[in-house]
Amino acid sequence: MELPDLAIHGVRRALIGDKAQIASMCALLWPESSAAEHGEEVGVVLTSGLYGTMPAVFLVSTDADGSLTGFVQVGLRSHADGCDPSRQVGFVEGWFVHERFRRRGIGTDLMRAAERWAELQGCAEMASDTWIDEEISQKAHEALGFEIVDRCVHFRKRIVSGG
Repeated sequence: MELPDLAIHGVRRALIGDKAQIASMCALLWPESSAAEHGEEVGVVLTSGLYGTMPAVFLVSTDADGSLTGFVQVGLRSHADGCDPSRQVGFVEGWFVHERFRRRGIGTDLMRAAERWAELQGCAEMASDTWIDEEISQKAHEALGFEIVDRCVHFRKRIVSGG
């Protein structure tokens, strides 16, 4: 599936040769894992077209010399909070633009390409999430038409055997 040309910021489907650059950006976005760990996961999506058992894709933006300036990882989910539960939904798994390239419309172009990909998969809605204290991410989502549908604090407790 080809995406419409978004040459203004060089948005295209990621190639296996982009794996290391995407993994480095993932490590900046999610620093709890190393670029090497992210690289393994990125490689699976790039080679299989799946995230878990559902279709997924990395879309990247490039600068004039072909270096990656950002990415969006979008996949399908059977459901997402606040979305029509009778239809699959496009879900933004990750969205990142290098700081020096921000505020130039690159993130918008990446998101528009992600929406187009999801639409071509039969989706009528896109969903995403971010941490409750990530105000910049929340504002970026809202600027692109996303609406907050829920706020949640997740809990977990280990069950101690015999206790």
